[in-house]
Formats: sequence, structure tokens, C-alpha cells
Amino acid sequence: GPLPWEIVTEKSIDNAFALDMAMGGSTNTVLHALAIAVEAGVEYNLNRIDTISAKCPNICKVSPSSKWHVEDVDRAGGVSAILKEIAAIPGLLHKDCPTVSGKTLWENVRRAKVKDREVIRSLDTAYSQDGGLTILRGNLAEQGAVVKKAGVSQQMLRFEGKAIIFDSQEEACEGILQGKVQAGHVVVIRYEGPKGGPGMQEMLAPTSYIMGRGLGESVALITDGRFSGGTRGACIGHVSPEAAEGGMIALLKDGDTIRLSIPDRLLEVDLCSDEVARRRAALQPFRPRVNKGYLKRYAEMVRNASAGATVG
Repeated sequence: GPLPWEIVTEKSIDNAFALDMAMGGSTNTVLHALAIAVEAGVEYNLNRIDTISAKCPNICKVSPSSKWHVEDVDRAGGVSAILKEIAAIPGLLHKDCPTVSGKTLWENVRRAKVKDREVIRSLDTAYSQDGGLTILRGNLAEQGAVVKKAGVSQQMLRFEGKAIIFDSQEEACEGILQGKVQAGHVVVIRYEGPKGGPGMQEMLAPTSYIMGRGLGESVALITDGRFSGGTRGACIGHVSPEAAEGGMIALLKDGDTIRLSIPDRLLEVDLCSDEVARRRAALQPFRPRVNKGYLKRYAEMVRNASAGATVG
């Protein structure tokens, strides 16, 4: 049978991301697919993902972004039906890619049918004409950040607010529950990236607390950590470079004005170059949270999220 590295190619990763965009998948898929690409020796980056996002409509949303669950998607025709639907877009899918079945991608999906148009929409009635995940860039994320656009309400696609800074997930949870986070804030959770964590844990609790306090439509969250697939709202993760390697997110202070524009693929902070230079000169060296064992070695060797948080 075929070997894994005969299946995992630049083209097959393109196909995986096209499906991801069509379904509004988890932001974690970006990390995992980039890491798989590194292992396979395939050069792949966020720019390529962004290109796919720009031309692949979001035709299926799954809970918590809609009332539909994975079982409903399966009943409606499943992954094969979604792939068949987006295969009509010229140049999007590489239909000749080999798969683990021994057949090409197109041979696997060409007979698939959509059985429920509420669950899997047509290209004409898509939720949006671009993908469910968006790569953001700007002075706050020079190497990129990721947001699940499919889980963001229309009114939060563009947002400007004042930063409120937390240096760990635990600090953020405490601050949210104590009522420190108010409408109009941009919650910044930093030092939770691959090096800073170390390990890049999911920020599920803070996002849940924000929703639970009724702030989901009036607060944005940015982090160098990552999110659960169950996250919804204006939650931007994988900010790179991360705080622990001296990224711009490490220089932020309470009250800084942060701008988010998902349609413009933009994440930026309103700071002049002189102020950035002053803050960088005053920035204290990162002090690792773990100073022994495997995690210490991991933190020293791991790349940031834009490279899939890979080691080696």
C-alpha cells in the first residue's frame, strides 16, 4: 500500500484546508496540518492557507457555530458531499490526489450527494464566500494569527477596543470572574504560546467565562495560546511571534488601542515606532516557567505557532 509521505503532499494539504474552510473547522487544524507538513518535509505556510480561505466558501457550520452537529453533517452526506460541492470551484481542489483508499480524491467523492441543504449549503447560498478560518496579520502579528471567522458574529468582524492584559490563562480567568473585563475591552492573554506556556494550552475557560458573563458580542480576545474547537466569538489565537520570544504582544500595556478587521485580515495596535522602541528597550527577558526536564528542553527548541509549534 501507499506510504504516508506519498499521501501527504502540498496538494493533499491544500485539499485538507479547502475542506476545513468549507466546514469552518477548528483553528487547531492550522497547527496540526502545519506540523504534519513539517514532518513530511513539505514546505507549507500561512500565506498558502490564506489563499485557499479567500476562494473557498463556508458552506457548512457545526455546533457551536450553528445548531447542527457532526451527526447531522453525516446524515446530510458527510465530508464527501462537502468536497463534491466545492469541487465545482475551478482550481480549488486537486482532484487527482491519491488517497488512503487507493483511489483519487475525485473517484472517492464524485458520486456523493447532499441530502439536506440546510446542513450543507450550496455555493450560491453559502454562509460566506470565503472560508471559515482567516489568517490575520499586522504589527501585532507579523508572522500571523488565526481566527475562526465562522464563529464570529457580523457585528464583531470589525472591532476596536482598549487592551486589558493578563500574563497567563489563570490570571485571565480570575480577572474575568472578578468583573475586571468590561464591554469594549480586548482581552490579551500572553505567555501561553508554545515556548511561554510551555506547551500552548487551550484557552477554553476564558472564552467560556466571557460568554457566560454576556460579553461575547462586546469583547474580543487575543492570545499567543490556542483555542478549543468549542470556542466561538471574536477569539484570535496563535499570535506570532509569541510573547516569550519578544513578539509585539509582549510589549502591550493596559489601555492600548487594538484594532481587529477580519474582512481586511488585520490585527494591529495603535503605537508609534518611538513608543515601540521604548517599550522594547524596557522589556525584561522572559523567565521560563519550567526550569528542568523535558518541558524545559521543549520550550528551548519549539518553534512558534506559524511553524506548527514543531520541534527540531
